[in-house]
Amino acid sequence: MNGQSFLQRWFGRGWLSLGYVFLYLPIVVLVVFSFNSSRQDMVWSGFSTQWYAALMNDTEIISGFGLSLRIAVLTAFASVTLGTFAAFVLNRYQRFHGRTLFSGMVSAPLVMPEVIIGLSLLLMLVLAQKTFGVPERGLLTIWLGHTLLGMAYATVVVQSRLQEMSKSLEEAAMDLGCKPYQVFFLVTLPNITQALGSAWLLTFTLSLDDVVLSAFLSGPGSSTMPIVIFSRARLGLDPRVNAVAALTILVVSVAVVASSLWMARMERQRQKQVAAAAKSE
Repeated sequence: MNGQSFLQRWFGRGWLSLGYVFLYLPIVVLVVFSFNSSRQDMVWSGFSTQWYAALMNDTEIISGFGLSLRIAVLTAFASVTLGTFAAFVLNRYQRFHGRTLFSGMVSAPLVMPEVIIGLSLLLMLVLAQKTFGVPERGLLTIWLGHTLLGMAYATVVVQSRLQEMSKSLEEAAMDLGCKPYQVFFLVTLPNITQALGSAWLLTFTLSLDDVVLSAFLSGPGSSTMPIVIFSRARLGLDPRVNAVAALTILVVSVAVVASSLWMARMERQRQKQVAAAAKSE
């Protein structure tokens, strides 16, 4: 029995290790070869930071990275805000007119191909531009498309946390005289901060590396970083692309670590408050 459990444990660890290698080895290779002095792929000729220095003179990549970062931040905040309200309505109000339609519309971007979403938005924006003269394709239109997709993901994340949250806290606050909006901002939101952080980070990452929607909704002079990288990769890999990809990995990694630390701190504070309340009773 002990031998069987030993084999099962090492078999599971082996598959887990292979999974990590499959997921992260390409990223490690990309980061390593971003410091390669040679322009040829997979031919290591020495350590160099020349491609990072070359990025300083590449206005197209710098502009694309700045645009992607701005859109990703705006998308994350808008997606979390709209997704939180949508999740709250779906979770706390089980019956209202049009609930099925509303739930289906919120979840539709999750199962619909991005090509269809991008084409639909493009046609709508072209019609709006011909009719009203606005909006011009650029930051605004890309942000609208990314928010549409990000809101669906944020709704799923926040709704799962609301389902686990006990309604007794909200009911107690109502019994003590709090109005519904006070309960939401003073009781509900503090208890779902971890879900909000997770949803923000998820939608930020989705927006930062989106290619399909950005390709449909971008205009002249508004190419995001993934579009720039994709267009250059079609003509042959550019070492500067490796460098900007490594910097993107660094930005996302810092955001993940910072978010994890913040969520862990909030969880410790919540546990302390629960322990203090239990002692007072």
